Amino acid sequence: MPRKEPRAEPPTTPDGRYIVVDGRLWRRSNPALGPRQRALLVEVLMRARREVGRALRAGDAAAERGARERVHRAKVALGERGPPWWTDGAPDFNRHLVAGTPYAAWFASLTR
Repeated sequence: MPRKEPRAEPPTTPDGRYIVVDGRLWRRSNPALGPRQRALLVEVLMRARREVGRALRAGDAAAERGARERVHRAKVALGERGPPWWTDGAPDFNRHLVAGTPYAAWFASLTR
């Protein structure tokens, strides 16, 4: 079986708040989390994502809802959802298309 090429890291905004995937901003994890705490939360997140897949394959709507709730809670704990982890009052552009945000010029400069 051929080996997959390693994925390139997505670009990170200059302020470190977001990554850009397919032209959309996605909030990064809170950098104040310690490495152990972050690793534990990522483990919980990935376990919950696998549970979503199992529930979908089994057609178990109740299990899917529970697993999706665990995914959500892990993402909130990581700082990827819920209130922004920064404290300077800057708006949150999570899930916005980068072209409609203050990051548009920066992102356009990456592809020139």
